[in-house]
Amino acid sequence: MDDMEMMYQENILEHFKAPHNHGRMESATTHHHEYNPLCGDEIDLYLVIENGIVKDVKFFGRGCAISQASASMLTDAIKGKKIEELKKLTKDSVTEMIGIPLSAVRLKCALLSLDTLRSSIKIFENYITKNGH
Repeated sequence: MDDMEMMYQENILEHFKAPHNHGRMESATTHHHEYNPLCGDEIDLYLVIENGIVKDVKFFGRGCAISQASASMLTDAIKGKKIEELKKLTKDSVTEMIGIPLSAVRLKCALLSLDTLRSSIKIFENYITKNGH
């Protein structure tokens, strides 16, 4: 393993041990739960969206270091961003944050938070459309 991969592994462990934006939020504009049946990882994502911008975000979850670190990193990356920007996030956006090669199974773990975000955005937009906000 080279120095760069070691640095990314340390970053993953730091996010796993002391995740950023961790917790639940009662005042969330939207909340969604996703579950990875392959490994049992779970993520709840809470977003406060005002004027199309993520004003606050929290996540709560259980699972492996990759899934939880990915959620921590993703919440850091989306705070303050416009919904339209978040729709452009891809698998590559997440794997770049993780920074190390991932097996197919570990990739599913890393992408759980992105899948949860995408579903959260759809739920929010459907609510806005139905309620004319």
